[in-house]
Amino acid sequence: MPPATNEFTVNDRTYRPPARPVAVICIDGCADEYLDTSLALGRMPRLARLLEEGAFRAMARGALPSFTNVNNSSITTGTPPAVHGISGNFFLDPETGEEVMMNSPSYLRCGTILAAAAQAGRKVAMVTAKEKLRDILSHELDGIAFSAEKADQAVEGTHGISGVEELVGEPAPEIYSAAASLFVLKAGVALIEREKADFLYLSLTDYMQHKFTPEDTESLDFYAALDHELGRLLDLGAVVGATADHGMNSKQTAAGEPNVIYLESLLSEELKEEVKVILPITDPYVLHHGALGSLACVHLPDSIDAGTIISRLLELDGITEAYDRPTAARKLELPADRIGDVVVLSGRDVVIGRTPDYHDLAAIRDGLRSHGGRYEEMVPFLLSEKINVEYSRRTGDLRNFDIFEFTTNGIQT
Repeated sequence: MPPATNEFTVNDRTYRPPARPVAVICIDGCADEYLDTSLALGRMPRLARLLEEGAFRAMARGALPSFTNVNNSSITTGTPPAVHGISGNFFLDPETGEEVMMNSPSYLRCGTILAAAAQAGRKVAMVTAKEKLRDILSHELDGIAFSAEKADQAVEGTHGISGVEELVGEPAPEIYSAAASLFVLKAGVALIEREKADFLYLSLTDYMQHKFTPEDTESLDFYAALDHELGRLLDLGAVVGATADHGMNSKQTAAGEPNVIYLESLLSEELKEEVKVILPITDPYVLHHGALGSLACVHLPDSIDAGTIISRLLELDGITEAYDRPTAARKLELPADRIGDVVVLSGRDVVIGRTPDYHDLAAIRDGLRSHGGRYEEMVPFLLSEKINVEYSRRTGDLRNFDIFEFTTNGIQT
């Protein structure tokens, strides 16, 4: 039997899914030029055909900082970070004073679309490439939730499913690979085929975008494979929406070295006091980025005025924005209690570090492509169907976290 429509409301948005399966994909790190290049070179024929037939394609603003945990949380709640509370992959916990990963559902401050859809009667599956996302995104979810990274460890009691490798027909992949993302998509196809899920969130990993430019053969091969899996979802009758958590840019000097401003070293030396810089990009996947991204939080001693620091920061080549805590919370839509006294953003080809000793540059010896700032904020926004009149009027300032609403409510019927 086809799934029921099961209208539901969460975080002040109402979702009216069609009776067909719904699949929303987060193509991690997918700057629009990856799609442009692959389409231009004929490597994504299924997407090309969709667009020729009137499928909707646009650009959308992601949430800042343009990092994985932040934006996946926004996409699955339909809200900015100021509402859902996830301010980075990593932060200085104001309650404990410790630097910790922000990968626990206890940090979420609102419910998710996935949990609400399950409560409304849809068969929900959430599949991520990275294990770090699984706990947050499966918060209060009565359904299936597992990662490609640890697919072999999924069991019914905690993941809502067992035998994932048998289901997909492949072993759990190496996380530093194209296979990690493709495993997620293949799992989505298998879950729909076996009628185990009819409302899916499929979140990929950005390893390929960190390592390869849009023109590289490896990248083109990856997007061709992605296009093939997209076609399989469509052939099963799924309505597909796709966006990204962030874009990706080269962060290197002309000589090919990482273009880093070591902000903690610089400020501590100039102020003669200890300054702590927190890099919200920090996560276990150091081969992706070496914990170097384009947004940082500065925690100051009580004796130092934020305004003075901001003036100094804006004098530095490569620093493009700097805000005190209240201004950052307002302008960047961030939770004020989970950011620094000053929030700093850097230029398109610049990353912010702590100290030279803090970062293992050997992990990125083949080149640094990263994200986190304003220049990775704009991402693709795709619907597999023609958009209806009501939602075509709402495309002036799309956000990536509009994708579930547009996919469920915005297609022509």
